[in-house]
Amino acid sequence: MKKTALLAVVLATTSGITTPASAGGLYFSDRGVRPLGRGGAFVAGADDAGSIAYNPAGLAFTGRQFLLDASWLQYSSTVQRKQRITLTDPNTGQTYDSEQTYPMVEGTTPVLPIPTLAYANDFGLEKFNFAAALWAPYAAITSYPERLGSTPAPQRYSLISLNGSALAIGGVYASYRASPKFALGAGVEVLSGYFTTSVVMSTCPPDRFVCAPEDPDFDALSRLKVGPIIAPSGIIGAIYAPTRSIRLGASFHLPFWIRSSADIDVRLPQNPLFATAHQDGNQADVSFNLPWTLRAGVEGRIGDSTRIEGSVAVEGWNTHDRITVSPHDIALSGVQGFPDHYRVNEISLERGFQNNWSLHAGGEHTFDLSGYGLGLRAGAAYEKSAIPAPYLSATTIDLDKVTLSFGGSLHVGKWRFDGVYARVIGMPVDVSTGEARIPPVNPVRANPPASPTYINAGHYGANANVYGVGLAYQFDAPDEPPTKPGSPEPPEPSSGD
Repeated sequence: MKKTALLAVVLATTSGITTPASAGGLYFSDRGVRPLGRGGAFVAGADDAGSIAYNPAGLAFTGRQFLLDASWLQYSSTVQRKQRITLTDPNTGQTYDSEQTYPMVEGTTPVLPIPTLAYANDFGLEKFNFAAALWAPYAAITSYPERLGSTPAPQRYSLISLNGSALAIGGVYASYRASPKFALGAGVEVLSGYFTTSVVMSTCPPDRFVCAPEDPDFDALSRLKVGPIIAPSGIIGAIYAPTRSIRLGASFHLPFWIRSSADIDVRLPQNPLFATAHQDGNQADVSFNLPWTLRAGVEGRIGDSTRIEGSVAVEGWNTHDRITVSPHDIALSGVQGFPDHYRVNEISLERGFQNNWSLHAGGEHTFDLSGYGLGLRAGAAYEKSAIPAPYLSATTIDLDKVTLSFGGSLHVGKWRFDGVYARVIGMPVDVSTGEARIPPVNPVRANPPASPTYINAGHYGANANVYGVGLAYQFDAPDEPPTKPGSPEPPEPSSGD
């Protein structure tokens, strides 16, 4: 029994690396102060340095520009677990099922500005433009309580905290304006940073001979740091303007292929079975993929001051089909009746993610106000969840979402000052005890119980406010205030060109 329990804690520890990789919550909102103000509809109408995340062909209309913005994703979530309990009549052997509802827990995020830093320059080349950028996804770095009063928190087997996680995408981009009506763009990117997570692992052997499921005496708190991550990717895009009033745009972002090392620190359970146990080694390799993204949009323009765009995006979350953890000589030592150095083998975890899609609509209008250019914008978006209900958990609360946003810009000479507010509304989901499919992390499969324990049934909700500010400086802009929403761009052809 002791050997089985000790093996469980080591395997559970290495498996726990996967918790931050579930990226449904990582991309909780569209990004960028100006694009988000348009509801994320910034594919055909991309025309400033923020194009790098949506459609790099927009750099062809950007000119020489410096862009800096930052947003705070004020994210909150609620989880109220349910659990199926099976009781057996000792006299008749008949079983009875009932449900237990746990207290609700709330997830919060720190005040953490998420930046965009980009610089575009054509270096005197008439048809080309280039950009270098550093930006980050609008991620929810969530924390939940470890305890509620004197009892362990019910979501502890899914997540305690993601504090310490930090991701950034650096890239170089280029655009080519093949003709006055057609532009191409591409970029090479690297995702870098760390995933840091705290999660409780159950080390109770599945045969339930020495403990009950979710016995706190068999809980092991694991703190896991995946990184440094260096994951390559790329993006391509195109914009076609058949007339002055219509623009068509499309882009494709490749997946991120993540292959990283990880450090593991474990607080062993308090149960006497672990009194003399220890773990040798704390490093492993982790591999998984994050999705590709396909975007397409149509923008209509009314004169030089009004733009309205509709766009669609598809994310290929089916590429996140599994996570593989390969320990580096992680082993058990000093266990009576067990090999002196028992190594933990590679672990592969199946995921239940699926492709998702989103719809975006937004626009902006700029007018002259006492010699300054004042721009107003608004937008809305609807996004389907990438996680089916059976695989939804506190680790990855990715729900169907509606986003409503509005923002504005003030043009002062060559400067543009931006602001945005967005409300992201998640549609609550109830996962029944009959459809839940996530067990506590415990890969020991000997003598599995007839009724497995699943930890993700319950009610899930999540919402966010996004507050953002930014500025752009246009090196090649005229001194007088502009009268249209974006940056100055080369004249478009007349209908006879």
